[in-house]
Amino acid sequence: MISKKAYSEMIKEEAKRLGFLSCGISKAAFLEEEAPRLEKWLNQNMHGEMGYMENHFDKRLDPTKLVEGSKSVISLLLNYYPEKEQVDNTFKISKYAYGQDYHHVIKSKLKQLQEFISEEIGEVNGRAFVDSAPVLDKAWAAKSGLGWIGKHSNLLTQQVGSFYFIAELIVDLELAYDSPVTDHCGTCTACIDACPTEAIVEPYVVDGSKCISYFTIELKNEIPTEFKGKLDDWVFGCDVCQDVCPWNRFSKPHQEPLFNPNPELLSMTKKDWEEITEDVFKKVFQKSAVKRTKHQGLKRNIDFLK
Repeated sequence: MISKKAYSEMIKEEAKRLGFLSCGISKAAFLEEEAPRLEKWLNQNMHGEMGYMENHFDKRLDPTKLVEGSKSVISLLLNYYPEKEQVDNTFKISKYAYGQDYHHVIKSKLKQLQEFISEEIGEVNGRAFVDSAPVLDKAWAAKSGLGWIGKHSNLLTQQVGSFYFIAELIVDLELAYDSPVTDHCGTCTACIDACPTEAIVEPYVVDGSKCISYFTIELKNEIPTEFKGKLDDWVFGCDVCQDVCPWNRFSKPHQEPLFNPNPELLSMTKKDWEEITEDVFKKVFQKSAVKRTKHQGLKRNIDFLK
């Protein structure tokens, strides 16, 4: 009989072959440490208008309530750090949105990994998650030894920083489990000091309702006027806390062609952004996550920065 360790190694090898940066595995069980933190964060209304964060509280903390009979959470990282960035002095979008919408790209890879597990190991039931269900992906990735959660609340690794997506397969198969790694933020406060809207209210706590990503993507109403002049030219998302993090000196360009940007995007000036029409928007962001804001939402963000 093949051991749990051998199964785990097989899964990790296949994940690597599919292009994932790394793969870690943890036991599917209630997240005891995260429960009080999440409750406090919600009680302090740090989720702003993201009402969905209040839903499925128990499922968010216990994968066995999300996937019946689940025994293991397989966490995976996929690099999105770009080779080339936007021109200087322009309106900016988060690097993760340069290429095609990551949901589709990663879902396809997860499906292939699931098929591999079924073919090689047998009938294994499970579900794939990419930011699309109540799963605390950063907590699971940290629990699986893929990195530690930094002061900016993103997952960090010593080898490659933090510019990657996190995804999970929650399965009803017992596997060999990895151990968490230690925190290497030390006394550094670069992310806290650099945040234009002071959204990192204390180390490891981000007030989501003050975050530039929240204002430019999640917020459906008008951006509060008190933040005028504080959005640092970001029109979709924000990378400031990651850009200043010393660990991101080790970021390496991704090898995923689908994450390569439309060349037009990288050369767009502020004038190009201000004059962007519905047609140009559809062409440049045809398969990008930026489509979430729609043309109208992007125009609202650009107008707020004028």
